[in-house]
Amino acid sequence: MNTAVEVKDLTKRYGSLLAVNKVSFAIEEGEIFGLLGPNGAGKTTTLEMIEGLRKSDGGSIQVCGIDVIKRASDIKEIIGVQLQSTSIYDKIKVGEAIDLFGGYYQKSLPTVEVLHEVSLDEKKDSAVQSLSGGQKQRLALALALVNDP
Repeated sequence: MNTAVEVKDLTKRYGSLLAVNKVSFAIEEGEIFGLLGPNGAGKTTTLEMIEGLRKSDGGSIQVCGIDVIKRASDIKEIIGVQLQSTSIYDKIKVGEAIDLFGGYYQKSLPTVEVLHEVSLDEKKDSAVQSLSGGQKQRLALALALVNDP
């Protein structure tokens, strides 16, 4: 198997608080991986560093062979992330939201294909504010998939 994500001695401090203390792990292609721990254990901070959204204070992160610390913008082109909660303009239409997010990437999938993948075909022209909670989660997933990670 090939290693998709490799984290070595990852460290993050917020002032005197050591939020992530020399964390190391590897995730193989196709592997289902869970990051578990109590509130405040550094799970979100670790994921944000892997995603290139937060800078580490030490260690190394490789995603698909790319050094996240040196090339964070490149990582954003090849990964898809669905956050715990997503804020999207309420008045925008579902298809417009996917078009908008697709425009953030050098390469993106056709909106109709992404809508079909998350079973939101019939909601293309609906305002985001009219979606049910589950449909909003599927839209968030569509936004994570639009760049074909």
